[in-house]
Amino acid sequence: MLLNSLLVCALGAAMTVSAVPSVKVPECPRKGQIVFDKSVPPGSKFPKTQVDLCYSTKPSKASPMLHLTFTAYDEQHFHFNPAQGTNDDIWEYSVMEAFIQRGDEPPQTYLEFEVNPNNVTYQSFIYNPSRVRADDAPFDHAFISDPFGDGMFAETTLDRPAKTWRSDVQIPLALFNVAGRNLRGTHWRMNFFRTITSPETFPAQQLGAWSPPFKASFHITPYFGHVIFV
Repeated sequence: MLLNSLLVCALGAAMTVSAVPSVKVPECPRKGQIVFDKSVPPGSKFPKTQVDLCYSTKPSKASPMLHLTFTAYDEQHFHFNPAQGTNDDIWEYSVMEAFIQRGDEPPQTYLEFEVNPNNVTYQSFIYNPSRVRADDAPFDHAFISDPFGDGMFAETTLDRPAKTWRSDVQIPLALFNVAGRNLRGTHWRMNFFRTITSPETFPAQQLGAWSPPFKASFHITPYFGHVIFV
């Protein structure tokens, strides 16, 4: 049974490697854009979610930066736990997420960044050597304990009448051992996600993604999209 399960995972990953989406990301102030409305796993309509992306290389900064603007549309509940703080399990509620690693191959380690409507963030490096979070393989994380001190932050605004929320996020690219500040032409693997909950349905969640995996898990890295800095 275990062999069959692993074969199914491998087959699913192999079938989608050539089909994952891609995006070109320019240097700021120009921006690339991702819009998705696909559920995880695929098959259901999901509220529109948008991610605008650019990178900056200002010499005044300790690191080049990736700038992300998440916009969640058709948000009914803005559901979060006000008792939660940095690196708590905010993913149990409504969040928007970015999974990021440099290179062309499906990563075994990558940054997981999340932000909720209360502007609380979660950031950790994930160790996922199976690339599919296999039951018989290690899966671990290492928190970034001082994100603000490292130059990583978010600014979140809610527009309840319009049923939208937006987070402007900055992530230091030195986390990925970039060499210097000439980032044009660098290749990355990324995926973007959104979870939706409500007080009535919690802990059940709606899941959506830019590149939706074949099952309800975000940690299936062959599905990460291709990103090129231009």
